[in-house]
Amino acid sequence: MPTILSVSEAIPPFSISQDQVMEFAEELFSESFQDIKRLLPVFLNGQIEKRHFAKELDWFKKDSSLQDKNEAYLESSVALGVEAIKKCLSTPTYLNKNIPYEEIDAIFTITSTGISTPSLEARIMNLLPFSAHTKRIPIWGLGCAGGASGLSRAYEYCLAFPKSKVLVLSVELCSLTFQRNDRSKSNLVGTSLFADGVAAVVVCGEESHFHAYQKLQALPKIIGTKSTLMKESLDVMGWEMKNEGLHVVFSRDIPTIVENWLEPNVQSFLQEQNVTIKDVSHFIAHPGGKKVLDAYEKALGLSKGMTEIPLQVLKEYGNMSSATILYVLNRFMKHATLGDLGLAVALGPGFSSEMLLMRWE
Repeated sequence: MPTILSVSEAIPPFSISQDQVMEFAEELFSESFQDIKRLLPVFLNGQIEKRHFAKELDWFKKDSSLQDKNEAYLESSVALGVEAIKKCLSTPTYLNKNIPYEEIDAIFTITSTGISTPSLEARIMNLLPFSAHTKRIPIWGLGCAGGASGLSRAYEYCLAFPKSKVLVLSVELCSLTFQRNDRSKSNLVGTSLFADGVAAVVVCGEESHFHAYQKLQALPKIIGTKSTLMKESLDVMGWEMKNEGLHVVFSRDIPTIVENWLEPNVQSFLQEQNVTIKDVSHFIAHPGGKKVLDAYEKALGLSKGMTEIPLQVLKEYGNMSSATILYVLNRFMKHATLGDLGLAVALGPGFSSEMLLMRWE
């Protein structure tokens, strides 16, 4: 089975407290919402304490065109992507020696927050010494499910090509999609929640000789995956493209959908893998928000402790779309032990879910 060998994060440069963002939102939205004081607790109820942005807060106080936003996206995405990849191929946390760039057979690039043709990994390959024959698989539009989906597609690639080592690179700069003239409640909620983050993961096939680089005694092997699309749910979450750029679509029904739809979905996946939720030691969830984590607990009968790490990532970094679950995975990688089972779950536009089952071996 394919193995996750290394994970890294690249943290955007501007750390912004939730109090600062709340003050910014009160000033901006006060003209649109007469009851703005009543709405502001959404910034506190989510339990986010700080987030990281690619630009300083003052940048968002002025109007920016779609071109301005996308140029900022390209500049920051490439710089942070290079940083994440360098760390992932050299981190002493997971590796006893550096992985050579030329040993990476393919790069899966996951993003939903900007537009780039040539895609981001082509730009990055001009800055780092990858082989010119490295396969490029850019994946756009999976939103919050994208990190888990990238791992699943890397798993399938390594099953087909067991001698391969592949990179999954997730780049999400949600803040740069901010629409200061969109005075909808969806935009207010999005302003309270979304953040920027970049992460990279190395996934290795069984015959890739990854043991030569392995530092940890136990690593997670991906033993199964499942993708599911809920029909007729296009309006649950996503982007609406307008002249100014990407406008957030964010249904207030998401926690209810999680409660009612996710449980049978998870149970059928675990049954296919001949395990139960009680066998799972680690719940590697994308923390879409505090209400979503609560819905996970209620739907699956999880103890509070099983969502502690996802909640901690949410508190420290906010919702970084597809990158968030890779930050969560990074923390589980550091303390899971031999024989542990981990269930990774992420939900995204479509409405859809992506699940992976992992065993530390």
